[in-house]
Amino acid sequence: MYKFGPGSKVKLETCHPDIQEILNEAIKVIDFTILCGTRGREEQDDLFHKGMSKVQFPNSKHNNRPSLAVDIAPYPIDWNNLERFTHLIGIVRGIALMKGIEIRCGIDWDRDGDITDHTFMDYPHFELVNLD
Repeated sequence: MYKFGPGSKVKLETCHPDIQEILNEAIKVIDFTILCGTRGREEQDDLFHKGMSKVQFPNSKHNNRPSLAVDIAPYPIDWNNLERFTHLIGIVRGIALMKGIEIRCGIDWDRDGDITDHTFMDYPHFELVNLD
């Protein structure tokens, strides 16, 4: 069974208890790392200016305490292996569904309740839905 390293544990502790519950189950199935939980103003705005986030502080679910969002990646990280990210996404979605926790992944952006917006694919990102 896999387990989180010290850095991942610290980042996960900044997240909402529902996110912690989902990811503590997922780590039993697949190895992954926690990249980010809560973000402060400087980090959020830096990511926005680099084009790695679509919103500035305080408009990201990462800017809440506890964070309503988390970024994760399969371990070891290979940013070019989207199949591994997709596999991780499926596991996390399945666990959330079984627990009755509504989440959205960064590949699920929905514009105007219509079709999925594939212009900004954020594979590492998960956020709780209907919690603000």
